[in-house]
Amino acid sequence: MKLITAVIKPFRLDEVRNALAEVGVQGMTVTEVKGFGRQRGHTELYRGAEYVVDFLPKVKIELAITDDLVERVIETIIESAKTGKVGDGKIFVTDLGQVYRIRTGEIDDQAI
Repeated sequence: MKLITAVIKPFRLDEVRNALAEVGVQGMTVTEVKGFGRQRGHTELYRGAEYVVDFLPKVKIELAITDDLVERVIETIIESAKTGKVGDGKIFVTDLGQVYRIRTGEIDDQAI
């Protein structure tokens, strides 16, 4: 079992969600976050004053998936989130030791 965490541009969320549903992903957690990577933010002009936007709006998607779906899910996220421009995001893959479904008490693959 793996935990896939993807940080993407907010306007790509619908495309990513729809593409993941097509490959069999049944659930995900989505959080609005702010951050920066290599792009280091940008400068904007507001009422004649220039200011730096250090943290850019992003969306973090978290998915707990079985090992057999890992490669397809990663490829799907890359294909649907990619714009080809700086700031497209990152994908992190973490091993999950145990997963529990609170309602039924199911564990591991059955809980996902």
